[in-house]
Amino acid sequence: MNERRVVVTGIGLITALGEGWARTWEAIVDGRTAIGPLRGYDPAPLRTRIGAEIIGFDPARFVSRRSLRMANRGDQFAIAAATLALEDAGLDDAELGYRTGLFLGGNKEMARLEPLTQIAGLRDTEGNVSLRRIGEGVSEFVSPLVYVEALQPAAVFHISQKFGMRGPNAFFAGTAESGITGIGRGMRAIRRGEADRVVAGGYDDAVTWWSMSKMDGLGVLSPRNDLRERAFRPFDREHSGSVLGEGGAVLVLEEREHALRRGARCYAEVTGMGSGNDGARLAAPHPRGRGLTRAIGRALTDASGQGAPDYIAAHGCATPKGDISETRALHDALGAAAYRAQISSVKPQTGHLVGGAGALNVAVAALALNSGVVPATPNLETPAAGCDLDWIPGSARESRPETALALARGLHGQAVAIALRKAD
Repeated sequence: MNERRVVVTGIGLITALGEGWARTWEAIVDGRTAIGPLRGYDPAPLRTRIGAEIIGFDPARFVSRRSLRMANRGDQFAIAAATLALEDAGLDDAELGYRTGLFLGGNKEMARLEPLTQIAGLRDTEGNVSLRRIGEGVSEFVSPLVYVEALQPAAVFHISQKFGMRGPNAFFAGTAESGITGIGRGMRAIRRGEADRVVAGGYDDAVTWWSMSKMDGLGVLSPRNDLRERAFRPFDREHSGSVLGEGGAVLVLEEREHALRRGARCYAEVTGMGSGNDGARLAAPHPRGRGLTRAIGRALTDASGQGAPDYIAAHGCATPKGDISETRALHDALGAAAYRAQISSVKPQTGHLVGGAGALNVAVAALALNSGVVPATPNLETPAAGCDLDWIPGSARESRPETALALARGLHGQAVAIALRKAD
């Protein structure tokens, strides 16, 4: 029996660059960026006060009134991106049923912050937060729906309910590796015959106050507020850390023959997945990126000897240790072929989407294969010492790649690679 092949038939993107993959992709190819001063709240106490914030997002266009009561901002992005992906695939008005899977990843930790701040106000006569008073009085301030809203896989429920998805499903909690893991798991579900189509990807509300304050304290964000849109500098000698963004990236994957029978457009074929772990310290990758090396090797092996990639959608987090270890991992995994690959990071344009970052890279790789254009790495002027590969400085290139890799790395050393090739 021939192995079931998996193709991308729908792409749903919502980023600060625009709603829908066409607007985001056009901005990426044109070299535009959405990074600027944060406006949703006062970021003055933070070291990093810039980000790629989505302005004017109307969740009511995608989310039912009932679900809006139980969905935080990140969940709303997930529902919107899934809706856009299914529209793009021509499946938004179908009852998708038991042969459709759903695999999402994100960095969700809590419900909306506003109701939870009421809890902190429940103090005893000496001014200390009192667990007893919280137990006695919290029901007066916080609706029971807040606890439902705080569930990590809430978006899986809302999307499944909206589109009648009843097939295999899972939620992957983490950072950049979570959404891309969902895509890899979705590919395997189709290969194994568990589903004929899968909705998969990642999302995050990474510029909200809670997420920003957490990441700000870890020291992985750029403090160069003075540079504004030029602060995010992957692989450049002036790299000083990431700048966060928010949004979602969700794909529709289908078994190839199933997609061809219904006349679907195929952006690219997903051919392999690999993963690994640095086994190093938090937010401090192994010097040679050994987890990423393994992930790339396993993805290419899984792709049945597809060979070295023409284009790589890099993680490109713009921390000195991250950029150098990613470069070394590419050398170790690809050998001399690393010098022939065209490699770029679009994070300086969309911001680092955290839970959605890896999924966005898969979408970028698929769009590059479909369009024949590879995007550039903005703000790269002088490569950092040790970052000696073709990072596509300047502007996008029309180079017609045939094969691609999408990469993602998590804060705890996790690494995931997805291999793709041009749809035939």
